[in-house]
Amino acid sequence: MHNAAKTAIAALLLATAPVAGQDLLQDFERFVEDMLPERDAPRTVPETPVEPVTPTAADQRPEADDAPPLPRPRSVPPAPEAEAEPAAAPEPAMDRIYQTACPVLLQGRVIGEMLDPVAEGVCGVRSPMLLSGVRVNGREIGFSTPVTTNCQMAGAISDWVGEVDLYAGSALDSPLAGVTTGTSLMCRNRYGAEDGFVSEHGFANAIDVVGFTLEDGRSIAVEADWLPPTASAGRLLRQAHSAACGRFTTVLGPEANAEHKDHFHLDLGCHGQSCTAQICE
Repeated sequence: MHNAAKTAIAALLLATAPVAGQDLLQDFERFVEDMLPERDAPRTVPETPVEPVTPTAADQRPEADDAPPLPRPRSVPPAPEAEAEPAAAPEPAMDRIYQTACPVLLQGRVIGEMLDPVAEGVCGVRSPMLLSGVRVNGREIGFSTPVTTNCQMAGAISDWVGEVDLYAGSALDSPLAGVTTGTSLMCRNRYGAEDGFVSEHGFANAIDVVGFTLEDGRSIAVEADWLPPTASAGRLLRQAHSAACGRFTTVLGPEANAEHKDHFHLDLGCHGQSCTAQICE
C-alpha cells in the first residue's frame, strides 16, 4: 500500500480516539503487511521445464541474412504431351523398269520412241519400240501405220527399206515415199491357229509389209502387183523379197502359202541349233 494512503488512515484513527487509535493503527499496519507484500520484494515465479528445441534448417542460416524466407517453389504440372500424329505410311517403292537402249534409235536411223515392257501370257517384250518411219539415204520414209518392234528388228527394217529405196530410185526412176505396213506386235499362234507355236509377232520380233508408195505417186501392193514378175512393180517386189532374205531369218511371201498372198512376213526368229538357219519363201 502506498505510504500516502497509510498516513491518511493513521491521522484519521488518532484524531478519532487518541489513545485507542494508537492501538488500532498498529493492528491495521500488521494487517496490511500480512495481506499485501512489499512492492519491492521480488515475486517468485515457479520454473516450468523447457524442452530443448532442435534448430531447423532455416534457423541455421547466417544471422546476416535478415531477408524473409522465400516461398517454396510451386510444382508446375508437366505440359500435356501433344498427341503424336500417326506416322505416314511409307510410299511404296517403285519397281525399276530394266530396259535396253537401242543404237539405231540413238543414231537417228529410225523414227520412233521406246515403250514400256509388254507382258501378255507367254508373249512379251522387255524393250519394245514404236516406229513411225526410218531415215535412210538422206531422207525420211514414213510408215502408213506405226509398228511395234524390238531393237533388232528396227535395225534390220531400216537397212532393208534403205536398200529397196535405192532400187526404186534406180529401176523405177522414183525413190520410196512410204512403206505400207500391216501387223506387228500381236500375241497369237503361227497362222492364227488354235494351237501350235507362238508367232514371232507375239514378241515384237516380226512385221508384215503390204506394199510401197513411190514419190511420183505410184502405189505398189504385194497382192495386186506380185504378178507379172516382169512388170516394173513386180520386179520391185521381187527385189524387196530377195533383199529381205539377206537381213531376216524368216521371209514369207505370196509363193510361201495362201496366208501370205497379200503381204511379206519378216521376222528374226531363231531357226536351227545355232540360230543361223533362214527360211525364205
